[in-house]
Amino acid sequence: MSQRPASSAASPFTRCMPLDKLETKLGLKRVLGPGSLIALGVGTTIGAGLFSLTGIAASENAGPAVVLSFLVAAIACGFAGLCYSELASMIPIAGSAYTYAYVTLGELVAWIIGWDLVLEYAVGAATVAVSWSRYVVSLLDSWGLVLPPRFTASPFETVMMPDGSMASGLVNLPAAVVICFVSMILIRGITQSAIVNSVIVTIKLLIIAAFIGFGFSYINPSNYHPFIPPNDGTFGHFGWSGIMRAAGTIFFAYVGFDAVSTTAQETKNPARDMPIGILGSLVVCTLAYVGFSYVMTGLVNYKDMVGDAAPVATAINHTPFPWLQLAIKIGIICGFTSVLMGLLLGQSRVFFAMSRDGLLPPMFSKTHPRYQTPWLSNLFFMLITCLLSAFLPISDLGHMTSIGTLLAFVLVCAGVMVLRRKAPDAKRAFRVPGGNIIPILGILSCGSVMVALDTLTWVRLVIWLAIGMVIYMAYGRYHSKLAQQPEG
Repeated sequence: MSQRPASSAASPFTRCMPLDKLETKLGLKRVLGPGSLIALGVGTTIGAGLFSLTGIAASENAGPAVVLSFLVAAIACGFAGLCYSELASMIPIAGSAYTYAYVTLGELVAWIIGWDLVLEYAVGAATVAVSWSRYVVSLLDSWGLVLPPRFTASPFETVMMPDGSMASGLVNLPAAVVICFVSMILIRGITQSAIVNSVIVTIKLLIIAAFIGFGFSYINPSNYHPFIPPNDGTFGHFGWSGIMRAAGTIFFAYVGFDAVSTTAQETKNPARDMPIGILGSLVVCTLAYVGFSYVMTGLVNYKDMVGDAAPVATAINHTPFPWLQLAIKIGIICGFTSVLMGLLLGQSRVFFAMSRDGLLPPMFSKTHPRYQTPWLSNLFFMLITCLLSAFLPISDLGHMTSIGTLLAFVLVCAGVMVLRRKAPDAKRAFRVPGGNIIPILGILSCGSVMVALDTLTWVRLVIWLAIGMVIYMAYGRYHSKLAQQPEG
């Protein structure tokens, strides 16, 4: 039985991590520069949100105005990104929004956001792995390499057998394999991970540029009319409410710069490089999203994308470049691989930070003696995400990452204002201009997108946070390192 420290009665609402104690929390290797950070942000951001959800958001919510949805999401992300940059330059350690909340809003809020990030990263990674599996199976099939169907789907999915009969899947092995592969790279070291990610991101951006460049000349202008389809009487189905609903649907695609901020403790000069990495990746990704969605909705009418699981492939069929189909599939697979790398990296760093502060068991903050990576945390989430992607049809849960990202952004924006009051004289290598205007705009813009999400998404979030509160009350509040310190 663990002995509760005398100071554990101190309110979790008031326990905040002092700024002057942060620099002593080391253990990871500082090797990343601004270029690697931008590549990490781009690699984590450009994936399912671009290649899959663009068609869904256009056909069900916004029509051609999905371009505006990406801009709405980008503006909200821009406000939040500026706030992330200020806090990242002040708090150069692992943990992202969790650590920022711990310093500014207190231990209980920090736990809530940390637990929220678990959902954001782990479920997101499992969902992306399933999508990766589908594209790889399709690519191999086009080369005449047919994998056994029952080993490419979960037990809850039905697949067609070679003889035309239908059967239930057994396990999605490709999804589990890619998670293990990426996890092993991450355990091997952050330097090697950054090099692999940079190569993948370069391939991905070249293919996106090819799609935009070759597809632009074959746009049918009539597909843009009406640019904003009239609302059909249901909130979120076209019109301006549809634009906002689409922005919420694709918002998880912007989790990339949150993943950048989780690596602050592995950045050479976080005060200078973190703002460059966060804002630089946001600019690159926004340009890619807007250009890609504009060309895609110009090539294919949004009404023809209903139920289309591969809208990009459909769009390419409207051009005379069959080779582009193969190139795009390879680019999508690369895109999903780099997203997996960023999500699994970010998740392990958040758990590292929570364990370092005593809110989770100490095993998650142990680093590998040779590679200096939180390898036990990597292995833990490798197991969890492997099981999720291999045995569950989790595509619907992928939408949970949107509301998780938005909640993190709201708390980060609030944290900037709180820390300015609590520590007005603390050194800020980067400061958000305009006083509290941008943090307030960040809270309002992200909050408005959250409101536009469906009720079921909110219910899932509440249930997940309730589970987290049970774990915190049973373990975290008593093992917290702040709770074990003498009061006063």
